[in-house]
Amino acid sequence: MSTPDFRTSWIWKDGDFLAWEDANIHVMSHVVHYGSSVFEGVRCYPTPQGPALFRLGDHLRRLKESARVYQMPMAFDGGDLAEASRELFRRNDLDEGYLRPLVIRGMGALGVNPAASPVETYLMCWSWGRYLGASALDEGVDACVSTWFRPAPNTFPALAKAGGNYLNSQLMKMEAVRNGYAEGIAVGPSGLVSEGSAQNIFLVKDGAVATPALDGTMLGGITRDTVLKLCRDLGIAAVETQVPRESLYAADELFFTGTAAELTPVRSVDRTPVGEGVGPITRTLQTAYMDLVRGARPDPRGWRDLIGQPARVEVA
Repeated sequence: MSTPDFRTSWIWKDGDFLAWEDANIHVMSHVVHYGSSVFEGVRCYPTPQGPALFRLGDHLRRLKESARVYQMPMAFDGGDLAEASRELFRRNDLDEGYLRPLVIRGMGALGVNPAASPVETYLMCWSWGRYLGASALDEGVDACVSTWFRPAPNTFPALAKAGGNYLNSQLMKMEAVRNGYAEGIAVGPSGLVSEGSAQNIFLVKDGAVATPALDGTMLGGITRDTVLKLCRDLGIAAVETQVPRESLYAADELFFTGTAAELTPVRSVDRTPVGEGVGPITRTLQTAYMDLVRGARPDPRGWRDLIGQPARVEVA
């Protein structure tokens, strides 16, 4: 398998722009040994007004909340990070791509207690295509129910987007790919559907949309929130509820949501076809979402943050 080239010219670290090859951490950093990091993923899309980062303020707000959960004091506020993010895209001459804000614990402590390890903040960006494959948005993907459960509430804080949480996701993803699927779907300790390895999941039944309620086993995705609001805007009934596993096989439509995955239809689960394929509600929501992020749909909530202009909304 060929290795994708994510190289750009610049990476931002703690207020300075570093050349790609100079953005390094030491092998003795706390994050290497204990997974002590929090991060975000933000897509930048071309729009008629210029490149725009989608829901940058909400992503940076969640980054700070994740850092607060793990007691990682950040030296930069959301406004600083928002402006640095825009400048990073300008310096790297990217009109479309993916932004990765990352907060880590560096070299200091070598025990589980991280207090002596400095908190470092990075911003990086790169060009990134379709997360689940070039044809995923059009044709859908095949998924399986993973044998790996999501962690129980009050174990790993699932609402924090922490690097260590994704060890579970790696196991799910590798198992799915090894067995011929594009993605895995996890259930929680209760046996109810939770989320994908790095996406939330929605199902459609009898014209109504449902997604698992936040129950301490999953991340509250920003794309998930976007889709719920789009359902309201479009007059589509949508609920957050408990989702039994068997609902996946009986659904008329299924789709994943996430910044990387965008809105990807699921055409089968455990080799059981979902409905008639990519269904009409999935396609309606996918079109509305892509129109929104690419500037073909009005943006009354101020979610598109143009990289060539100051932030439209304050970032806490």
